[in-house]
Amino acid sequence: MSATPQSNGVQAGRLDEETLRENFGDLHAPLDGHEAMVAADRCYFCYDAPCITACPTSIDIPLFIRQIQAGQPDGAGKTILDQNILGGMCARVCPTETLCEEACVREAAEGKPVEIGRLQRYATDGLMTRGVHPFERAPETGKRIAVVGAGPAGLACAHRLAMKGHDVTIFDARTKAGGLNEFGIASYKTVDDFAQAEVSWLLKIGGISIELGQALGRDLSLDGLADQFDAVFLGLGLSGVNAMRTPGEDKDNVRDAVGFIADLRQTDALSSLEVGRNVVVIGGGMTAVDAAVQAKLLGAETVTMVYRRGRARMSASRYEQDLATSKGVRIIFHAQPEQVIGNGAVREIEFAYSRDGADGLEKTGETFRIAADQVFRAIGQRLDDAPEGLEMDGNKIAVDPLGRTSRTGVWAGGDCAAGGDDLTVTAVAEGRDAAEDIHTQLMG
Repeated sequence: MSATPQSNGVQAGRLDEETLRENFGDLHAPLDGHEAMVAADRCYFCYDAPCITACPTSIDIPLFIRQIQAGQPDGAGKTILDQNILGGMCARVCPTETLCEEACVREAAEGKPVEIGRLQRYATDGLMTRGVHPFERAPETGKRIAVVGAGPAGLACAHRLAMKGHDVTIFDARTKAGGLNEFGIASYKTVDDFAQAEVSWLLKIGGISIELGQALGRDLSLDGLADQFDAVFLGLGLSGVNAMRTPGEDKDNVRDAVGFIADLRQTDALSSLEVGRNVVVIGGGMTAVDAAVQAKLLGAETVTMVYRRGRARMSASRYEQDLATSKGVRIIFHAQPEQVIGNGAVREIEFAYSRDGADGLEKTGETFRIAADQVFRAIGQRLDDAPEGLEMDGNKIAVDPLGRTSRTGVWAGGDCAAGGDDLTVTAVAEGRDAAEDIHTQLMG
């Protein structure tokens, strides 16, 4: 299929469906029973294990691995889910290489950690596949809580509150629940519609209803929710995307990486997605890597990631960087966009080399250009339409360590709240901990 002048090289169907299915298969095949036992045998079952401290949700990792070793995988799954109700998704997308596995004693001694993430997936997947939901609701309290946002923070908060006997209504602006897990993660990390399967499994606790297509500020107001419910939890995520503030970024085929990833996650036919021949991704985080790798897997001939600082400053882990390069993505460091060039649609981008100076990032005076018929911005997200009347910390909602906002009766967690890393596992921890505090406040 040849590109038309109008599309400027951006077209669908660069690869056949069979090749695309292979390209977008499961990034890490799940462990079978024997493999899980072998992997579990490598654990030292450390007392005061550093991997627990490194886990934002404080899962008792040695315990669940010992349970796998003892032939009790469902018990292992329960141990994980007690602390992290989205343990199945986190096993797939959590940067274990910079968290629990980096802290593993085996990593320090041998350079090869226990495969904690894959063992976690083995335990949680087995439990979910068998339809086991190892939690029961406490007697109903009569309290009603509104959760705004059906992403990791909101889901974790809702499940913990429902388990304690409260009735929870989750409101979400999108057409599906799941938030980042459904719309914002590379499809090769979470195959077989796992995000929706996990939501359905989570709702088995009972006491949770979800209302979709309901956006705060458009369909809902914070005042209205505070009047109708006994407490409100905000797990809004980050809906806005930062602009490059570069001349020409409004040209055709320059778009946000998060939108590209969402389109990928929601399509039924990968061959229907348009991708450029020469793709440039601007940014150095996980979203940039996910967009770059998936563009390559869709059939782009060249994919280049450009980051304004050095490798050590990238928020994407070294593992993710290596994944990108193994798929054929080129990464250029110390360069920032100067202008997007093209007649209507992007044709190339001019970059300026940069360096870390005494007063921060500075340009060297040298420039270069890269041919590009498609550009993805992945330079960070922001909270658009922040709820009125709440104290802000920069661009996020200010919260205390328990998740309380400046307004009594309103809590917040996840990416929209200040203070934590923008990770699924961190959002789960914040939603869970806020739920505990909400319960304490409501029950005296």
